[in-house]
Amino acid sequence: MTPENSVPAAFAARKTVEQVEEGLALAPKFGADGLIPCITTDANTGEVLMLGYMNGEALRRTIATSEAHYWSRSRQRLWRKGAASGLTQQVVEIRIDDDQDAVWLRVQVAGSGASCHVGYRSCFYRSVEFGGPSDGPARLAFTESRKSFDPKDVYGDAPNPTQL
Repeated sequence: MTPENSVPAAFAARKTVEQVEEGLALAPKFGADGLIPCITTDANTGEVLMLGYMNGEALRRTIATSEAHYWSRSRQRLWRKGAASGLTQQVVEIRIDDDQDAVWLRVQVAGSGASCHVGYRSCFYRSVEFGGPSDGPARLAFTESRKSFDPKDVYGDAPNPTQL
């Protein structure tokens, strides 16, 4: 059986609060845009690697294959994390929050262990400084001192997914 054939056909209907909060059936609540937010952390360290979004198909494929799949809002398409870079995310555990409207993936990352298309280990490679100037935007500080890989070496001329 191929992973595509083993993808669950549907999720449980959301019938009662008790079923959603205490039941054993997965009944995710996708937003009006058809997406559910997904926090992804390193399974060994607990470090937050990224925030992504999943549609039903991405969640179904993730469950079926144990590899992280997401919905790219900028590219408007399904994508398997690492398909272009080789930095795949092997899912160790999938958790759903209390009202089933957010997903948490605990993953092991292949290759350099980086998850950010900019080349850093985590997509959260900067922090916001408290206090900040009163006459301009808040300031950022880098929390990672170096990149795990050079994006040009990994992605070549592929368009940057960041949208202005």
